[in-house]
Amino acid sequence: MSIELPGKPTGEACPTPSATAATAPDDDALVDLLSRARTVAVVGASPNDHRTSYSIAAWLMTRTPYEVYLVNPMAEGQEIRGHGFYSSLAELPVVPDIVDVFRRSEHVPPVADDAIEVGAGALWMQLGVSHEEAAGRALDAGLDVVQDRCIKVEYERLRDAVEQASAQ
Repeated sequence: MSIELPGKPTGEACPTPSATAATAPDDDALVDLLSRARTVAVVGASPNDHRTSYSIAAWLMTRTPYEVYLVNPMAEGQEIRGHGFYSSLAELPVVPDIVDVFRRSEHVPPVADDAIEVGAGALWMQLGVSHEEAAGRALDAGLDVVQDRCIKVEYERLRDAVEQASAQ
């Protein structure tokens, strides 16, 4: 029995991340980035526990040694696991080592500009998020850039190497 679904099939249920230098640094570069980092700002984090950004932020808080900061001007006064929200990267009490972006791709440029302005070490765009122009500006400003990758997936995949490098 065949089931017909509405709409035309695209042949691709979930796009596979593309591999470019700015999108997918090699594993050694990812290990270096993840082991050097001490602070992560999650831009676009949601206080809604059904959102992926909530799950990833909570995971970062409980499963990594990172100090996590939540950035979402629409969530001021709310929290995730006791961590309150900031309205911008400029309001953080620290310079984040990694700015983890949970915003649609078209909203990345101002986040990249803010990350550059505050002196962040890296701009990390979550799975499904990429913006070549913003990535290029961040790279030109000296930030490490990761696009279209989940920080949780990459950290778990490289955990042993990250922890070993962090201990050195």
